[in-house]
Amino acid sequence: MEPHVPSKRGTTFFKTCFNGVNALAGLGILSIPYALSQGGWLSLILLFATAVICCYTGLLLQRCMDSNVLVKTYPDIGGLAFGRKGRLIVATFMYLELYLVAIEFLILEGDNLEKLFPYTKFHIGTMKIGASVLWSGVDDGVGFHERGVLLKWSGVPTAVSLFAFCFSGHAVFPTIYTAMRDRTMFSRVLFLCFGLCFLNYGLMAILGYLMYGQSLKSQVTLNLPVGKLSSKIAIYTTLINPFTKYALVVMPIANAVEDWFQVSKNRLISILIRTILVVSTVVLALTVPFFGYVMALTGSFLSSTATMLLPCACYLKVFKNSLRWGFELVIILAVMLSGLAIAIMGTYSSLEQIILNL
Repeated sequence: MEPHVPSKRGTTFFKTCFNGVNALAGLGILSIPYALSQGGWLSLILLFATAVICCYTGLLLQRCMDSNVLVKTYPDIGGLAFGRKGRLIVATFMYLELYLVAIEFLILEGDNLEKLFPYTKFHIGTMKIGASVLWSGVDDGVGFHERGVLLKWSGVPTAVSLFAFCFSGHAVFPTIYTAMRDRTMFSRVLFLCFGLCFLNYGLMAILGYLMYGQSLKSQVTLNLPVGKLSSKIAIYTTLINPFTKYALVVMPIANAVEDWFQVSKNRLISILIRTILVVSTVVLALTVPFFGYVMALTGSFLSSTATMLLPCACYLKVFKNSLRWGFELVIILAVMLSGLAIAIMGTYSSLEQIILNL
């Protein structure tokens, strides 16, 4: 393996950091206060632990890519480690996560339209939403008076599942890494991106919890005072996000389905596939309109697998001949056990809540 030599092409350090933050900062900002209300103040420790674990597994993906110059994407890493089956497993989890995110966009749209027009039937963003929530607390009479609870054991699975969703950017990390001008700086990019996002999520969680306590809803925008300017700014910003990102989320799924069935050149079938995908997301969003629980399910079943289990499994397989029993191997096994625990308990808790609320 030859050391990477920086070239004049590719993205700069700061551009790469910007892309990394964009990959991590998204829908999670809306539900992070709710996650804290589910787990209690001590769950902030779990938020930090999740950020550290996900940053570490991002570094494991980098090492896998450095071992083979032909590896460019996350499915490539799965293929490098486990062959065709590994590539298929990684791709399946990636596209399932995108599919559930598309459903969440529609639920988000419906919930916030109902908040904005209660009697009607029918990432710059993250900074604006955060500022609007702070504005509501300071200037709109809400205040920061709620004490909250120290620890709520029954809500910990939901909280950790949402935390895992917040730090799930591993599907695009290989693409970001490949596009870098100086790839030796990628570890610093990860440290900076995860650090900034942890501070962003942590501050938003604390502000929301101090303002609304245990009465927090799955989206903090739904707790904001009706009719206030700050509320309208936050909700309008939230409404714009699905419009700009829904097609970007659905398109890779449609392309993957077309490639699988080898029908990408047939325009009629391509239109049919996209129509079925869009209709199915609408039907599921109407059937299961529970934003927080769907996000928790995504985080527990898909995000924890993609961010904790698969990177560790691929790394152990790729470097099986050079690994020795030691501190790092213990850490990797601990991360895998943590990911497995989140996947099992979080998925069970999320499905239970969805079924109870149907």
